[in-house]
Amino acid sequence: MHALDDPAWNALTGPHAAFAVGDDRARRYPADMSPFASVADHGSDTDWSRLASLVAPGETLGVFADAAPEGWEAVAGYDCYQYVFEGAALPAAPVLGDDARLVPLGEADVADALDLVERTRPGPFFPRTIDFGGYHGVRVGDRLAAMAGQRMRPDGWCEVSAVCSDPEWRGRGFAVQVMLAVMRGILDRGERPFLHVETVNERAIAVYERLGFTRRKQLSILVCRVASHTRAESRETLLHSHDS
Repeated sequence: MHALDDPAWNALTGPHAAFAVGDDRARRYPADMSPFASVADHGSDTDWSRLASLVAPGETLGVFADAAPEGWEAVAGYDCYQYVFEGAALPAAPVLGDDARLVPLGEADVADALDLVERTRPGPFFPRTIDFGGYHGVRVGDRLAAMAGQRMRPDGWCEVSAVCSDPEWRGRGFAVQVMLAVMRGILDRGERPFLHVETVNERAIAVYERLGFTRRKQLSILVCRVASHTRAESRETLLHSHDS
């Protein structure tokens, strides 16, 4: 299996093992960091049951799967393209106007980042998502106008994520600026950038392809939760597995 066929599992058992909640059969990111999770064997009901024991009642997780596994309920699904950067060099960044500046983002910027995400809906961003590191933003005055960062890190790769730009300043190249800053950090570590985009998001796809990303494959991201009747069974399975 290619490392990007299930980037969540390969990140949580690789460079992001320190973030992982779970064991060698089922792992997830902390709930206030990322909704992504996975299991060692997607065909194993036991592995999915172990993952179920790590989920709070009613909580949803994001998994790379086409359909909800046994004991889980699908809440939403997204058909996505996975893109990888294979360019020899990064393209030139657009020139920022005098009123804008490119800045690194950290914990002090979380409130502004959450506000921007609420207005632009680029995907999940939680209070501790910033802990993935590598975040950059464009500020116009005191306002955060655009941002991008990194998320899953399978061996040799790093995902570009949370790319968003305030509609008030779209068309000024801010999203490209922050993406290039994130990609530069990834490449400087000797890793390769990749990303996910919904198949219907033609505008974003065009931008990513202009930046040198090429389509690797189509995949499904499933948002799911544990069916209520299986929760007790999953806990029982986990207890027995620890006894064996």
